[in-house]
Amino acid sequence: MPPANLPTELLTVADYRAIPGGSRYQLLEGELYAMSPSPKYTHQLIVWNLVGLFSRYLERHPVGRAFVAPFDVFLSENDVVQPDIFFVAKDGLSAVQEDGVHGAPDLVIEILSPSTAQLDKKQKRLIYAKAGVKELWLVDPLLLQIQRYDFARDTAKPVQFLEENETFSTPLLPDLTLAAAEIFKR
Repeated sequence: MPPANLPTELLTVADYRAIPGGSRYQLLEGELYAMSPSPKYTHQLIVWNLVGLFSRYLERHPVGRAFVAPFDVFLSENDVVQPDIFFVAKDGLSAVQEDGVHGAPDLVIEILSPSTAQLDKKQKRLIYAKAGVKELWLVDPLLLQIQRYDFARDTAKPVQFLEENETFSTPLLPDLTLAAAEIFKR
């Protein structure tokens, strides 16, 4: 819900930047969305596990950089998101600026929570696909499942639906095989 002093027409990046405490919001198709309540324990544990996996991998294979929210990703004039984790390949690192990333990351990872799951699965998925994100992982801590989208192949359906006991890889991170169990480890 936008603060009372903002206009009712579609908001832009300039409007977003003018919001006090802007890092607690995302701008989706010109509408402001509050990012609250703050993430729960399991969500943070999954972020921690993924950051560890990415950190170890990228130290050995410097193919790009991974980032963790809150960090703005400017996808268009009316879309500013803060994915839980995202990866920018080495050839796209010029898009990374002090104030955020100006353009689509190669990989976006959203950890689903009850308050944002529908937004992540529907509206944000479509925004990511339209903006040029190559891959999206939707990580479900309740079902212990990962939906892996490859937007070059299909923007509507995951190319993989992974259970906790499965492993997977992505062409974006050569020589890395991820075990879903490591991502969900408590």
